[in-house]
Amino acid sequence: MTDARGSAPDPGPPPGANGWRQEYWKKNLRLMVVLLSIWFLVSFVCGILLIEQLNTIVIAGFPLGLWFAQQGSIYTFIILILVYTLRMDRLDDEYGVAERDEEGNRL
Repeated sequence: MTDARGSAPDPGPPPGANGWRQEYWKKNLRLMVVLLSIWFLVSFVCGILLIEQLNTIVIAGFPLGLWFAQQGSIYTFIILILVYTLRMDRLDDEYGVAERDEEGNRL
């Protein structure tokens, strides 16, 4: 069978050629689920649900529940963003989809 130009149609990639994409996406999703779970635990559980129990612990004159609800969640979110970017850079390098030129500079 031929296409309109008279040549054989491209058969497409061989079966399983997109396996690396599925594996890459699975690892990306796993990382996102773990980080979002930590985010939920710190912001919702520690900052809202367990605030009264955590307020019984005082560190440097501040109740721990209040600290989690205010500064702790912000620090945690910044650390989670940093962890995500570093892990995704490593994952991109592992699968050869990094956004860098030959010298290693970002595009």
